[in-house]
Amino acid sequence: MSVRNLEALLQPASVAVIGASDREGSLGAVVLRNLKLGGFQGPVWPVNARHASVGGEQAWPDIESLPQAPDLAVICTPATTVPGLIAALGRKGTRAAMVLTAGLKQPAGDDGLSLEQRMLDAARPYLLRILGPNCIGALVPGAHLNASFAPGNAEPGRLAFVTQSGALATAMLDWANSRGIGFSHFISLGDSADVDFGDVIDYLASEPGTRAILMYAESIKAARKFMSAARAAARNKPLIMVKAGRAPDGARAAASHTGALAGSDEVFDAAVMRAGMLRVDTLESLFDAAETLAHIRPWCGERLVILTNGGGAGVLAADALELGGGKLARLGEETLTALDQCLPASWSHGNPVDIIGDAPVTRYQDALRVLLAAPDVDAVLFMHAPTAIVPAAAIASSCLPLIQQSAKPVLSCWLGGAAVATARAACGSAGIASYNTPERAATAWLQLLNHARNQEALQQIPSAALDGLMPDQQCVQLLLEQALRDGQEWLNAAQAQMLLQACGIPIVETEQIQGIEEAVIVADRMGYPVVLKIVSPQVIHKSDVGGVALGLATADELRAAAMKMRQQVARLLPLAVVLGFTVQPMVRRPGAHELIVGIATDAVFGPVVLLGEGGTAVELSKAHAVALPPLNGNLARDLIVKSQLAPMLAGYRGRPPSDEHALLATLLKVSQMACDLGWLAELDINPLLVDELGVLALDTRVRLRPASAGEGSQLAIRPYPSALEERLQLAGRDLLLRPIRPEDGQRLMGFYAKASPSDMRLRFFMARREVPHSELARYSQIDYDREMTFIALAPGECENPTMVAEVRAVCDPDNLQAEFAIQVASDWQGKGLGRRLLDKLTCYLRERGTSEVVGQCLPENIGMASLARQAGFLVSNGPSDDTVELRLRLQLH
Repeated sequence: MSVRNLEALLQPASVAVIGASDREGSLGAVVLRNLKLGGFQGPVWPVNARHASVGGEQAWPDIESLPQAPDLAVICTPATTVPGLIAALGRKGTRAAMVLTAGLKQPAGDDGLSLEQRMLDAARPYLLRILGPNCIGALVPGAHLNASFAPGNAEPGRLAFVTQSGALATAMLDWANSRGIGFSHFISLGDSADVDFGDVIDYLASEPGTRAILMYAESIKAARKFMSAARAAARNKPLIMVKAGRAPDGARAAASHTGALAGSDEVFDAAVMRAGMLRVDTLESLFDAAETLAHIRPWCGERLVILTNGGGAGVLAADALELGGGKLARLGEETLTALDQCLPASWSHGNPVDIIGDAPVTRYQDALRVLLAAPDVDAVLFMHAPTAIVPAAAIASSCLPLIQQSAKPVLSCWLGGAAVATARAACGSAGIASYNTPERAATAWLQLLNHARNQEALQQIPSAALDGLMPDQQCVQLLLEQALRDGQEWLNAAQAQMLLQACGIPIVETEQIQGIEEAVIVADRMGYPVVLKIVSPQVIHKSDVGGVALGLATADELRAAAMKMRQQVARLLPLAVVLGFTVQPMVRRPGAHELIVGIATDAVFGPVVLLGEGGTAVELSKAHAVALPPLNGNLARDLIVKSQLAPMLAGYRGRPPSDEHALLATLLKVSQMACDLGWLAELDINPLLVDELGVLALDTRVRLRPASAGEGSQLAIRPYPSALEERLQLAGRDLLLRPIRPEDGQRLMGFYAKASPSDMRLRFFMARREVPHSELARYSQIDYDREMTFIALAPGECENPTMVAEVRAVCDPDNLQAEFAIQVASDWQGKGLGRRLLDKLTCYLRERGTSEVVGQCLPENIGMASLARQAGFLVSNGPSDDTVELRLRLQLH
């Protein structure tokens, strides 16, 4: 990922238009005109090989003849010319270009390379960034830049809009202008050959003029880059996305149940939630959500109360809310009593709070005061339908001061047209989100709700990791290596069971045999009744061909079932090769639920973990959900909730609740398999029995990637790097140095709580007694792809290690610079621990290719300055007298 030279792309001081023209309607003419009409203040240099002037101004015949290197070049010439132009721009010193030209996917020559690849190869030596090709360009109203062939300019604003569709971009710009919606940036990515969503999100995340980032996506290319950028940006400002392609796709052709259920759109939803973004269905909802999220008060909770002067409108809003998964607040006795004192006896006495159509201004004010103060209400939807009793404008002017003073979120809905236009405008001027229908207002609240849930997932501090998750790595590696050497695509039943057993997942005893009489011998030893299953590489779903027989009570039943299976397979799949059978003891757990747990591989986001209702009708059930690994305890619980299985597993009608701990442990083990086993393409554990006794895997299918596929699919989120763990002895005590985990949030809280006020001031440059929950979550749930925190753990009470030091570094998206901070517990200072941690961090950053590590400390922090000097840092005064700068060059280039 990189924001390198994006400043030249989106804030250029000079622009060259390659292919500028006077020919009416030509691409070069439209771009040149838009640059001028947009009011760009810097020089604009037309480049045209055949004309000495374009647009009444001097033109240059080629790039070499330009008076200086332009910050930005906009290329409007035919596809075949683009690679050569990019090379010439690079030599000239230009570092950013927009390629509006389409058709670069075509071959460039006999070597098979496309024009697009030739273009990228030409740009690479100069670090020249390219927007496009096949895009309409970009508009940055604050910089008076309209480097596009859009049919008009964009109004200035604080919303950034990024789209992959050029046609949609022009339509959206026209739509936004007609509604007075302005933009900080309006960017068309086109084919995203170089600059993509991840790059632009990284740039806009720290851009002060952008309040929210809106996106229209058709596909995501670099999933890990996208996830890293989105997760970082979503902590600072709303990221809202519309993505095309919700309909089912080719995933249904997958060989396993898991692959069939884990459709690409469900995976994309899981990625959006994991990143803390919000996904909406329509472009109109995109702007509604941006307006709502930008103006709303901090989130207080899900309990919404509807205040209305019309019962029908309130019911419509309540219906839309509940159908969308929202929650109406249940008003307590105290709140109902307070409302009784200010409302007529005929009020609704519930939620929605219908204050009756004849409500005067004072009734609105009194009811609003009660609800804003009510402890059982988290937010208010304020609704008004026009009446002849009181003008809507008067109601707005009297109630807006109460709304503005409230700490709770308030949304408004003014039903009607001209009669409520003044009130609606007053809300907009006061920064109160406003909607014209009950359904639209309810949808806006649901968008807030979903965004808050996704944000909460970013800030969860998981409980301590569950024990017993480490697999028998040697056994797993030997098993998979042998299967790959043998060219197997699917593990046989015995291998699949062995894999689960090595990973700590309880299995039913399974023995694979070749002949019928051998099956009888095994069954006699196991004890009847038994289960018999066919074994054939060509039979993936055994039940579909009658390849499973349950509850066989005698040897004769076993023989008959085996003969029948062979006959059915021969009839239904004549080319299938039957290798034998598996025999299992018949498991009788009548109260157990049949689930499916598995791994599928998404074409974009790589491995995903699936949980759902299992059994033979698994693909008919809608009770399933997917999540991106790695999972922790909280994420595994969220997966159970999203799968809609939680009520069933909690117990009902006398059935005891299932063992949640055992199911969570299984999900975490499967997640670990997805992270560790790059050769694993698909995994089905179906059925996985779950009840109060625990879990038991009855059947498993495992598909491997072919050896020619390399190391397998890359995870969208980099998992915990266990290889960086290190044990050492210091001051006579054993210490573990390792990367921080999400589960360390509570440990980190304890570390800061025990620190002296002086240490906290030196660490955070201010006096603070405690670190907020959201900050603890941010510090413990790091993105290992762009930041690192090492912690030191010393033996503590009850075998619970105590955190005694931390050192952390956050890298910029280009990996040029990492900013570090370090803190050591008071009783461990002066023992050399700080130096060991700092050396470990700088060694890690050097191997990562980071160019420089920098930090700051207060002038009185003499110990930190001394530690930095010992580690080779250059220590110097900062720009002001308030700080000391610490700087270490890691790479010599």
